[in-house]
Amino acid sequence: MSPADGGVEARPLPPVAAEVDASLAAIDAELDWLIALTPLGTDRLWEDFEASGRRRVPPLRYAEPVLDMDALATRLAELPLDRVESPLLKGVLAEKQRELERMIELVRLRGTEGFVTASIDLFGGVEAGLLRLARTILSEVGGSEPLTADCGVDAVVAAVEDEVAWYREQAPDFGLEITVDADIGSLMMVSHGRLYLDADLRLPNARLQPLVQHEVGTHVVTRYNGTKQPLRQLAVGLASYDPLQEGLGVLAEYLTGYLPGERLRVLAARVVAADMAIRGEDIPQVFACLHEDHGFATDDAFDVAVRALRGGGLTKDAVYLRGLCDLLDHLQGGGDFHALFAGKFALSHLVVLEQLADAGWAVPPRLLPRYACAEGFDRVLDACRAVAVQDLYQSHPPAAREAMA
Repeated sequence: MSPADGGVEARPLPPVAAEVDASLAAIDAELDWLIALTPLGTDRLWEDFEASGRRRVPPLRYAEPVLDMDALATRLAELPLDRVESPLLKGVLAEKQRELERMIELVRLRGTEGFVTASIDLFGGVEAGLLRLARTILSEVGGSEPLTADCGVDAVVAAVEDEVAWYREQAPDFGLEITVDADIGSLMMVSHGRLYLDADLRLPNARLQPLVQHEVGTHVVTRYNGTKQPLRQLAVGLASYDPLQEGLGVLAEYLTGYLPGERLRVLAARVVAADMAIRGEDIPQVFACLHEDHGFATDDAFDVAVRALRGGGLTKDAVYLRGLCDLLDHLQGGGDFHALFAGKFALSHLVVLEQLADAGWAVPPRLLPRYACAEGFDRVLDACRAVAVQDLYQSHPPAAREAMA
């Protein structure tokens, strides 16, 4: 299913399926679990950690959920899944219902001993092969050319607005809300179609476009394409969509010219940190491992450690490297790239998407990322089909590589 395909014309979902689909999308929009698990006051956390001789971190604080989780769970349980007209649609919608039930449980268990188990149930743990790859990257991937962090949040906002304007030339209804916040626990992230930027964000100019393409060219574009699908779950995300989304986002950084070795090392560090969190180790222990054993700067080591211990041990960060591995396997096996932008889903859903398309309930992506429309893109993509994960990085930004050629 690619943008060039004619395919079957889209048709609306049957009435009960449409009702369940809309209800699931509404509950997903209300349940902003990522914000609920984002620690508050991370700058103060570092100050207290440093003052303790890097031995202790105060308990993580979070915004209190404004939702009644019991009421959300009841609404989920009462959805008429048994009356959905199509077995195909029933399977897809029931899978999402189960995922949302697990997300509610994750938020409920925030800060308790049961949180890690709930996280593994939702996002998976750290399999032995993934941990070996992460350790290989940490031991073998060197640093890239050091660059000055010369772009602030205003430059990022301007770049994002330029990106949105480009997409609006293709699709006038394309839009994106931007929120600049001093306390989001991440430099930038997309949640429920909104882009959040850290007010103190600073990054090298060479990393500006790669990160914009990760957030906008992947997360925002796939959400937009999903809104054009009869099945609304393709906008909010079918069950277990995170690994493919993050794999596409990281690959976008490489395809747009600059995925430095440090970035790949951070993804590997997140896997190691998730494994340590599963084994009950705390923020100071994770920090010491990354900073002292693997040479990470203090800010990077602390950021990864805090992310890994969110809620009591959030294993979601392992999906970045896992998703990248799975995506490269897909491409190296001859898999289509463009079809992956039809919405938010897992690689395992590709067969389901073909069945939905045959039934008229899925259509090709309306938009492709801006970088995928650039001259020479196919050549760069083909090169990726032969690259091992541990080699998927660039030691120098594009301008420096051209000067060296």
